[in-house]
Amino acid sequence: MVKAVTDHSMPSLAGLGWTDFFGDQLEPGDADLIPTRIATVHRDRLTGLSQAGPVDLTLPAQANTGDYAVGDWVLVDGHEHLVQRRLVRKTVLERRTQGGRVPQLAAANVDTLFIVTSCNADFNPARLERYLALANEAGTTPVILLTKADTAEDAETYARQAAALQRGLPVVTLNPRTSDAATILAAWCGVGQTVALIGSSGVGKSTLVNTLAGSGQQSPQQTGGIREHDAKGRHTTTSRSLHAIAGGGWVIDTPGMRTLQVSDVASGIDTLFAEITELAPLCKFRDCTHVHEPGCAVQAALKAGTLDPERLARWRKLSDENQNNTPAQSGPRGAKSPGGRGKRR
Repeated sequence: MVKAVTDHSMPSLAGLGWTDFFGDQLEPGDADLIPTRIATVHRDRLTGLSQAGPVDLTLPAQANTGDYAVGDWVLVDGHEHLVQRRLVRKTVLERRTQGGRVPQLAAANVDTLFIVTSCNADFNPARLERYLALANEAGTTPVILLTKADTAEDAETYARQAAALQRGLPVVTLNPRTSDAATILAAWCGVGQTVALIGSSGVGKSTLVNTLAGSGQQSPQQTGGIREHDAKGRHTTTSRSLHAIAGGGWVIDTPGMRTLQVSDVASGIDTLFAEITELAPLCKFRDCTHVHEPGCAVQAALKAGTLDPERLARWRKLSDENQNNTPAQSGPRGAKSPGGRGKRR
């Protein structure tokens, strides 16, 4: 049942993505347990990858697969392959679906998040900002990947619009079907590095996974086309899985998503909209809403033409949604405060 996992021949722990962050969590009683990385998460089972190769894992009686994410590190009993405990995550990507009460785990211990979109009707700045807020909050490095540039009249316009979404944001234009794609992305895909792909269906995520994994992978990802009239694709990836990159790293493919509800990403939004975040302390009033108060630095920048009104509108919408969706946490003396950054779980 572990054939879906493409693994490097006899990988080292470091090659699997193990670092001192995880090693420092080991206790004296863990000496006989095997560090194993979660490779696939299904409804009723997990598979893992250790130095010995792929393995089907057994969960403790009170656990369920929803408690684990692809990319997690767990300690496993070598005889029965029973998961003893999960190590604290360095980063974790999770999303809230519309109407969902609990965020869904997408991937864990990801170094770089490739946000994939196309140079066509799929390109949506507001949706990309949601992905960026998610990546920022998780502690991963976001990179925008633009596909289908060959079908666009002016692909550079898409690249400029994407780069303007966040300071210092890398934007890469590529064809996921060509071997050049692996070379272009090599800086983020070195030995022991883990990348994840996120984006709508039909933008080329599964194709890119196949390209990065190379011809040696056992079970290539299924790929599908898009509808011409609205650039929407079919869901060809239905579960998350870990694949070896031919150059030495690891890639996690995720099912396509068109809707993404934000919650508990206040820090990620602050990073995303730095031009607004940095103006807020200059306002006359500490609790300024940036709407009508006198002495508002944000409104002043808007009038001066140095702040994009569309960005301000999207910041306001995303911030309001995040506040409404984020459960309040009890602070000192029972005071309620919105949940903040804290993805190491």
